[in-house]
Amino acid sequence: MGSGKFDAGAYRAYANTTKGKSADEVYTSRSIDKDLDPKGVKLRESRDSTDNPNSTPIIVAIDVTGSMGMIADALARKGLGTLFTELLEGKAVSDPHVMFMAIGDAACDQAPIQVSQFEADNRIVEQLTKIWIEHGGGGNDSESYNLPWYFSARHTEHDSFVKRGKRGYLFTVGDECAPSDLTEEQIKKCLGYKPNSSLDSAILLRDAQRTYDVYHVVVEEGDYARSHLDRVVKTWSDLIGQHLIRMKDHTKLAETIVSAIAVAEGHSAEKAAGKFGLDVVSSVKHLAGGKRPQLSLGK
Repeated sequence: MGSGKFDAGAYRAYANTTKGKSADEVYTSRSIDKDLDPKGVKLRESRDSTDNPNSTPIIVAIDVTGSMGMIADALARKGLGTLFTELLEGKAVSDPHVMFMAIGDAACDQAPIQVSQFEADNRIVEQLTKIWIEHGGGGNDSESYNLPWYFSARHTEHDSFVKRGKRGYLFTVGDECAPSDLTEEQIKKCLGYKPNSSLDSAILLRDAQRTYDVYHVVVEEGDYARSHLDRVVKTWSDLIGQHLIRMKDHTKLAETIVSAIAVAEGHSAEKAAGKFGLDVVSSVKHLAGGKRPQLSLGK
């Protein structure tokens, strides 16, 4: 998917309708929506089209456990407009196709992963607001941030890589430590089948990195991160290295993602993020000149 063009005016009209509403009134799902259920999904596809001939897939996978529902709420009310408008006007990448995922805890939640389509227009608003903010999570110091890596590596395909050998972008977002390895039972619960490959987190990350530049954004305002920030940062640094991004203000997620992409595409942090404030510049500055995982076109 990924036809059409984002209409900023239509989005602003939608955002105005959310004023005065609670998050529960914006996100009305009380169970996983059938359109976001990954069970039985063979592929989510980002394909070139007449509207978007040089598509760039961007996956944003947000933690919706505990206090993290605030991220999705901020995205619905303002962040989506910023994300698309800045991507289209800044032109760091061509023809953005955005997919949202919601992340829970595969050990205990009912919907540990929810997955939208790739969208290039305002249909992404409907996709985002269908997410069930489960507010789950367990007491195991992490959520299943590796489920988006598994799904993206095995259940997405995009023309940016297939036709042009260029990776897309994948951002996981949350406030807890790097994830424990998945189990066969958890994959069966989430996706409906028993896997036949390693579920080690480091291997799942490497698999996703074949077709996506993978980042993790630590939300320092989150309840867990406020109490255990040093631990959270260390576990993520050990796993993902320089592609760890620390974010102080959750309402600046869209700006942080746009800036990180622009830096990866060769812009300076000041040029990429200067208009968004010093906090955003600080969050992405270390990405400049960083080593990206080696690209392999082989199977």
